[in-house]
Amino acid sequence: MADYVVEFGKDGRRVEPDGRLDAPAFHRNHQAIRAVLLRFLADKSGDVVEAGSGTGQHVVDFARQMPGMTWWPSDYNEQHLKSIAAWRAYAELPNIRPPLRIDLSDPAWCPEMHDGSGPKNLEAVFCANVIHIAPWRVAQGLFAGAGRYLPADGRLFLYGPFKRDGKHTAISNAVFDTSLREGNPEWGVRDVEALEKLAAGAGLALVEIAEMPANNLILVFERKPAD
Repeated sequence: MADYVVEFGKDGRRVEPDGRLDAPAFHRNHQAIRAVLLRFLADKSGDVVEAGSGTGQHVVDFARQMPGMTWWPSDYNEQHLKSIAAWRAYAELPNIRPPLRIDLSDPAWCPEMHDGSGPKNLEAVFCANVIHIAPWRVAQGLFAGAGRYLPADGRLFLYGPFKRDGKHTAISNAVFDTSLREGNPEWGVRDVEALEKLAAGAGLALVEIAEMPANNLILVFERKPAD
């Protein structure tokens, strides 16, 4: 599969000797994202998969603040996987599992999701800043996998910039979208309505849109009970 998604560690920022990478966006958005997740997961127990963990900083923050959940980070990029593993070792938290190598363009995601070695009590999937810097097939695979593995009432949390009714919500998002598409025509800020259609095909429904700083949103999708 062709490489996709921005690769951390190639932006000139410091890489720790143990392989830990640092994402500037984490420091700007982690508190706001965590506040939304806490509303849904604070009293839950079970497993959460983070699809596209990047550096691994988010999963450490979530695991520390929501110790009742077991967190499964993942990525496709090898350097990201090394960073996630390094952050896991650095944090020494018992509720973070080793990172999974998930190819989101594949609806099956990875063997561990269905061979018994992955999460056994999946409550939620979290994905931040991935689908606009990846081909559309990654969004398709993300929703297909979430629909396959989440139980009834399980949730998919999707964070990032989005269009609504085909229109950007801010000029800065429009400029960002243009720059993405100029760099790769398969990338771009996705439309909420298009994602709702994708979700419906996977048995998911949009149940909440949370406004976030810097003109971002969290879309909360819920797995519908089987008929």
